[in-house]
Amino acid sequence: MTSNTETGGVTGTPDKDYNLIWYVEACLNNALRLETYIQDAEREKDTEIVDLFRKAQADSRKGAELGKQLLRARLNGS
Repeated sequence: MTSNTETGGVTGTPDKDYNLIWYVEACLNNALRLETYIQDAEREKDTEIVDLFRKAQADSRKGAELGKQLLRARLNGS
């Protein structure tokens, strides 16, 4: 959040948890979007771009998995 005010009272979720949920969702959306970009580059036979987007997609998946692990642990009270 851009302010110093906790908005968890409005959302029912503390900012730090909400931000983590947002991060996981953004990573997963990015991985999905990159799949379309990969297919576009494959149609054009641009292997350089395909490789770049596959690496970015792998990074997005990794970020989502790390975020899900952390979120799971926090929701379980660890």
